[in-house]
Amino acid sequence: MSKDSKRIEALVYHAKPKPGKIKVVPTKKYTSQRDLSLAYSPGVAEPCLEIEKEVENVYKYTAKGNLVAVISNGTAVLGLGNIGPEASKPVMEGKGLLFKIFADIDVFDIEVDTENVDEFIETVKNIAPTFGGINLEDIKAPEAFEIERRLKEELDIPVMHDDQHGTAIISAAALLNALELANKKIEDVKIVVSGAGAAAISCTRLYQSFGAKRENIVMLDSKGVIRSDRDNLTSQKAEFATDRKIDTLDEAMQDADVFIGLSMADIVTTKMLRSMASDPIVFAMANPNPEIAYQLAVDTRDDIIMATGRSDHPNQVNNVLGFPFIFRGALDVRATKINEAMKMAAVKALAKLAKEPVPEQVNIAYSATRLAFGRDYIIPKPFDPRLIAEVPPAVAKAAMKSGVAKQPIEDWERYKNTLLERLGSDNKLIRMLASKAKANPKRVVFAEADQLDVLKAAQIVYEEGIARPILLGRIDTIKSLMQDIDFDGEIEIIDPKSDEEIDRKNRYADAFWKRKNRKGVTQYDARKIMRERNYFAAMMVNEGDADALITGYSANYPKVVKPMLDLIGMAKGVSRIATTNIMMTRRGPMFLSDTAINIDPTADDLAKIAYMTSKVIKMLGIEPVIAMTSYSNFGSSDNPNARKVREAVAYLHGTYPEMIVDGELQIDFALNSKMLQDIFPFSKLAGRKVNTLVFPNLDSANITYKLLKELNKAESIGPIMIGMAKPVHILQLDASVDEIVNMATVAVVDAQEREKRQQNK
Repeated sequence: MSKDSKRIEALVYHAKPKPGKIKVVPTKKYTSQRDLSLAYSPGVAEPCLEIEKEVENVYKYTAKGNLVAVISNGTAVLGLGNIGPEASKPVMEGKGLLFKIFADIDVFDIEVDTENVDEFIETVKNIAPTFGGINLEDIKAPEAFEIERRLKEELDIPVMHDDQHGTAIISAAALLNALELANKKIEDVKIVVSGAGAAAISCTRLYQSFGAKRENIVMLDSKGVIRSDRDNLTSQKAEFATDRKIDTLDEAMQDADVFIGLSMADIVTTKMLRSMASDPIVFAMANPNPEIAYQLAVDTRDDIIMATGRSDHPNQVNNVLGFPFIFRGALDVRATKINEAMKMAAVKALAKLAKEPVPEQVNIAYSATRLAFGRDYIIPKPFDPRLIAEVPPAVAKAAMKSGVAKQPIEDWERYKNTLLERLGSDNKLIRMLASKAKANPKRVVFAEADQLDVLKAAQIVYEEGIARPILLGRIDTIKSLMQDIDFDGEIEIIDPKSDEEIDRKNRYADAFWKRKNRKGVTQYDARKIMRERNYFAAMMVNEGDADALITGYSANYPKVVKPMLDLIGMAKGVSRIATTNIMMTRRGPMFLSDTAINIDPTADDLAKIAYMTSKVIKMLGIEPVIAMTSYSNFGSSDNPNARKVREAVAYLHGTYPEMIVDGELQIDFALNSKMLQDIFPFSKLAGRKVNTLVFPNLDSANITYKLLKELNKAESIGPIMIGMAKPVHILQLDASVDEIVNMATVAVVDAQEREKRQQNK
């Protein structure tokens, strides 16, 4: 995609279908006149009077306790510089989005039109009663230091300038672990800091809090080494001025143990790297390109421990590991500030988490056999679901211990469970799947690439590095559409009807005929059907010319399934194929089976569907908790439709006792864990959060998933084919671009897993 096309895509993303990235959503009922009279006049007067009596009641009756202001004047935006308050608003909205999806914190973004320190501070102080916390963002130094200092002193809610402290907290955690691996002590190491902005100053101060010695630190700005004999130093730079008679980065790097880069790309040479001490620790955090390229650095020093700000290398220093969880902990104890003790607690929690066994879900997301503490894993990954249960409690405890918590927590186990419940409101699974796919992209055939939406999806997976698309369809149409959407690259385009493909078609036809010649298929028949794109696509996968395929956008489901069964067939040992849909709901991902294949499955079929679905869920690193649904509960009806579900459960309990599955259950009991626990405490599902529903027939499954999709706007991945011999996935008719991208991502992950199993045989 050209720069102009990327620019247009970014603009459309922010403008359509509604401008911006965040909105306000009511949290109370508002359907009746009674609801409205409670929400506003006259009912609203009661909480107002209670707050007037005791101002702390504002946390009891309003959203203040979960509301953070992301505030900027736009003077130091994303490397864009001083672009002004209005131009900074998309960034502030983006920060609000990250707060919400990682820690379930609501945000109002506030853009302030002043560069005057006193005016800015006064504005923030005047609006502070609205908020439970203040996140300062993209404010230029040195003003940022003064603004944060004074607001922390003059307000009684947490204030943090994330540009300063976010990078400091994450990099400090990484540094502690890197020093442990290098067998070095922080008080002994020589540290070079390239950069003297807000982040660099804050990083260095935090390292000192953990024991780094000022005399062992050399800081550089754009003019070179910051020496004590330099004129016109700001107070912040003077704090780290050295008495050493050196002027350049080259000189500073001699025998240094640690390099901290918060400056600009490619300023560190291989010569400098070789001059460092043994086991050098290099955090090259300039974005998008680090101070020295990752591969160049690891090729130069095999004893290096390296981190960058990039997600495509190990040890990414990513602020999202910090600010959502730090504010979460601060808000939950109503902290009056974010102090040094709380920041240090976050550092220690992150460092400790990197040393603990990594959940399989995280290994899957990063295509790792087993992530483990070591030189390539010194800080947790952003997809780690444990972050929300580990960092906020550490911050909250530090707030309580340091005396800044107004509402101490007593039941920590309950608090952790509450934090984990907050994870259910976003689409982490989709991001995890995309991350895994990008680690080892596969060749995916798009059988209907002359359809615009299919081609757009192929473009996205190609440009995002999710898959290597192969485009099937009319070549002239595809090329014309590619030109329209500015889709270029080395993409294989094939028209199965073209005479140019005659040799390949004949090869595929002969292979198909050899397998089917005793089942009524003639060689002529085989060659004829290879002109049909779905048969051609299936043979591409069968013959190893592609790894997976996506089809079904423009044809009804049964018509597309037939060639897949004819040519690819079921996996070894499988006697029944099925599908599952993943629905992204507020309670987290829900798996619904079977949504597309089996019209009226038998008890045996239902058991097989449940078992195959559980394997798919485990492949994604999630523990399946399966409810076999019905209109009855545990034998309350002896109708054959209820009885077959009961029989399927009995078979599963006897054959796979380790499976967490039960039924037959009405869907409200399956989804309401309290109801289930109270009425049916004997169930294997009691006390558990169900994430999988297996339905008694196609009607109920298909209707349920489409109802969720349309009424609740739940994002869907699927129907995912299960039980096939190869990675084949069939779209619903007229699927959206996002749905096609999601299915292609699943196809890549499916192909990766099959390849892994084959290698392990």
